[in-house]
Amino acid sequence: MVFKKKDKFAILLSNIATNLKEGANYFTDYKLKNVSDLKIFSETMKEYETKGDAYVHEVIKELNKAFITPIEREDILLLTMSMDDVLDGLEHCSALLEMYSITSADDFMLKFVKAIKSCAGEIEKSVELLTTKKLQEIREHAIKIKDYESKCDGILRQSIKHLFSVEKDPIRIIQYKEIYENMEEIADYCQSVANALETIIMKNA
Repeated sequence: MVFKKKDKFAILLSNIATNLKEGANYFTDYKLKNVSDLKIFSETMKEYETKGDAYVHEVIKELNKAFITPIEREDILLLTMSMDDVLDGLEHCSALLEMYSITSADDFMLKFVKAIKSCAGEIEKSVELLTTKKLQEIREHAIKIKDYESKCDGILRQSIKHLFSVEKDPIRIIQYKEIYENMEEIADYCQSVANALETIIMKNA
């Protein structure tokens, strides 16, 4: 069984993926100039995260009501929760930047967010293909997500090596290391979405 055109789960999954992409785009494109910008930035990311949570609750409510689902319940839930983890990670990162009053992203942060933004775009395309029954076409997008995650592993190693070689302030080292690791964790969450998509392809193609 696959999604019908107006299936409520297809609509909800699409909403979650679109909200995630919009949140990732905002996160990447927002121009921070001062500490008050950080507050607007983190509050707006919280709005995206809250909207995402509302969609997740809706999915769970519909799963509890549904007698038959277009794909297995646990796969719908896994895909939902893994997309939500990505958005939660972005919101948490925006909160860290505000907490530590970091108003300018360094080159490593920019590389991370560029990869994460690309992942969010691939996730949205994948969900669109899933809900329009084009399962086999999802695989290439899942592979791209995993490639971006692999790049982020490399960025993390480079960023921490660089941090310890140039930064003398121990507090700054702690702050930046936490942000780098948080950004790499977001990429890991993106890979979990790719894994969930591949599971669905395997079971339903």
